[in-house]
Amino acid sequence: MNPNQELWEKGNFTRIAEGMRESGEALVADIGIEPGMQVLDLGSGDGTTAIPAARQGADVLGVDIASNLVDAGNRRAQAEGLTNCRFQEGDASNLEGLSDDSFDATVSIFGAMFAPKPKDVAKEMVRVTRPGGRIVMGNWIPGDPTLVAQILKISSAYSPPPPEGFVSPMTWGVEQEVTERFTAAGVPSESIAFRRDTYRFKYSVAPAKVVGEFRDYYGPTMNAFAAAGENGRTADLEGELVSLFEAQNESEDDNATSIPATFLRVTVSL
Repeated sequence: MNPNQELWEKGNFTRIAEGMRESGEALVADIGIEPGMQVLDLGSGDGTTAIPAARQGADVLGVDIASNLVDAGNRRAQAEGLTNCRFQEGDASNLEGLSDDSFDATVSIFGAMFAPKPKDVAKEMVRVTRPGGRIVMGNWIPGDPTLVAQILKISSAYSPPPPEGFVSPMTWGVEQEVTERFTAAGVPSESIAFRRDTYRFKYSVAPAKVVGEFRDYYGPTMNAFAAAGENGRTADLEGELVSLFEAQNESEDDNATSIPATFLRVTVSL
């Protein structure tokens, strides 16, 4: 199995995505998705971005490498009666089967950044988006002090080193790297815009229980705990993550979690 597919089919990312729905809806409302637009949601998961875009009246295709998340997305769309939203398996590095200039907007919020071969990812996003259309990405920022960058930083300290040639997904949060990838795909640098934005994770349980959800259902954290367990360091990893979640929790309810996370919002105009 493709290692990236194996990672994201592990656990059940839907359990994590439940706390991301509100921010997903707000982001879709802000990026100007309109009725009748052809929209590709790349690395769609179970539809945190795709479902709100379809509710806005766009015709949406969600593509994800994880078959369980594709199935979950199709179930969510069917449950809401959204005949204008469907999900299928695919690799962001090679969107075979999708024609050139097919979409008015290609959107990828914390999705395509995790695919290998980032230059190919940029090239494919440009290829399938029509002239006059837009690419919008949301990417976590390396070294950022907020939640997700710190989860990944802590987890990496307990994990074995990546294989030779591995390109960190966090490089998608570096403006220079993003610019180089899209200019290599034929986009003028002046057509690439950046801004910092915030996503909020909200759960109706205390931070320590949210850490348990990440431990049990979020592929990268699951792998970190497996590696930590081999070295007798499970309690250390859990302690660091609980401390992080508790320190960043802004909820006034002891039995709820509300944590902001900063990301790099990329807009490419074609």
